[in-house]
Amino acid sequence: MAQVAAIIGGGVIGGGWAARFLLMGWEVRVFDPDPEAERKIGEVLDNARRSLPGLSDVMLPKEGRLVFCQTISQAVEGSIWIQESIPERLDLKHKVYQKIQEHCDAGAVIGSSTSGFKPSELQGCATRPEQIMVTHPFNPVYLLPLIALVPSDKNPPELIDKAKETLTGIGMYPLHVRAEIDAHIADRFLEAVWREALWLIKDGIATTEEIDDAIRYGFGLRWAQMGLFETYRIAGGEAGMRHFIEQFGPCLSWPWTKLMDVSELTDELIDQIADQSDTQSGMHTIRELERIRDNNLVTILRGLKAQDYGAGAVLNAQDARQPVADIDISQPIQTVARAVPLDWTDYNGHMNEARYLQAFGDATDRFMEIVGCDADYIASGGSYFTAETHICHLDEVRAGARIRVETQCLLGEGKKMHLFHRMWEGDRLLATGEHMLIHVSLETRKASVPAEKIAVRLGKIAAAHGGLGWPEGAGRAIAGAR
Repeated sequence: MAQVAAIIGGGVIGGGWAARFLLMGWEVRVFDPDPEAERKIGEVLDNARRSLPGLSDVMLPKEGRLVFCQTISQAVEGSIWIQESIPERLDLKHKVYQKIQEHCDAGAVIGSSTSGFKPSELQGCATRPEQIMVTHPFNPVYLLPLIALVPSDKNPPELIDKAKETLTGIGMYPLHVRAEIDAHIADRFLEAVWREALWLIKDGIATTEEIDDAIRYGFGLRWAQMGLFETYRIAGGEAGMRHFIEQFGPCLSWPWTKLMDVSELTDELIDQIADQSDTQSGMHTIRELERIRDNNLVTILRGLKAQDYGAGAVLNAQDARQPVADIDISQPIQTVARAVPLDWTDYNGHMNEARYLQAFGDATDRFMEIVGCDADYIASGGSYFTAETHICHLDEVRAGARIRVETQCLLGEGKKMHLFHRMWEGDRLLATGEHMLIHVSLETRKASVPAEKIAVRLGKIAAAHGGLGWPEGAGRAIAGAR
């Protein structure tokens, strides 16, 4: 039987909570008086179904059942997790908690998505204050794992452990905030950056876009994978965090920010920070941390590159500025020239077999462009689809290696295009890829004859390559197969 979660308030955050629980196999009951709540949550859920499963390399649980309830009592009865995500009005929250506790199980967790209220404030006037704690997420809830889990001294340890277990079970990271404080931990950082940004705009120093660019092209990428202190530990070099503080500590007294109420860097505080940093990251040398950082940044940047967004768009623009090799159709045509990126390697330390296919696929795409099957032609309704592929893995190659693919056209007539790729590192042959493609009408999704200009260009290359001889391995089945 599915576990049951009640979502009280179905706005952006409540909808995200509903999607997270639902896609992790829970039954979800939603209460929201907004007549548009069902539509809004449905749209959030559509986005979550599209994105969340892609984070997992194993099958997720079967999606749970979604129920929209007419009353709070219907939503919370039998629920073991109750997530309140109503507007930030303390009087309204108190009223809702009283209604929830009239009907919910005494052992259920009541979590609040509040950004700023402390749990002791939420617990005021509650029938069972020990049930209520802060479980503050970040948008989109169905993708970002962090939950600020903030209990008070009224919450029993076993309920806190239950909350941690539940949140971990739906793929989230509960950060146990050990002391009550306004806006918890993460929101205090956000608020500090937000306040400084408002001053920069008011003083005419920067626009909203320039401020966002400063974050997304620079420190935001570092923070995304190492946070603040591990990033600064690397900045301190081999001497680590203590050296970083010695270098940049004096800046705290300089007017670099409007937020000048800063902690004094006493010897005691420096020792505390340095010791905690050693505990956090001291198992790695600085060189090891740098390699971890670089691996992470490459992975993030290449993900952004695939979306042509943020720093990824900068990388794509740089690629587009690079010169393209001259084409000599009397010889196999160079269709790929690149380095093997860090995220193309596998547990054996060499290029993943799927990346051989990607490199050959990129080579095919480049060859299609050369014969005229480019973006404009595809937009007009014609393209080539791959019908069959055969790859021979001849040698291994590691991250950073400079590889090239040379392409020979074995057949280019009618609806068919038969290509043979060779992948090289220097004079070392790494792999071959043989591909049969069929021209297709994108309107009918059926085989069709290409436009005359493509047929002529393709036929000319095929004729020129015909004199190169039949490549070794072309047309071969799997070696040793019977």
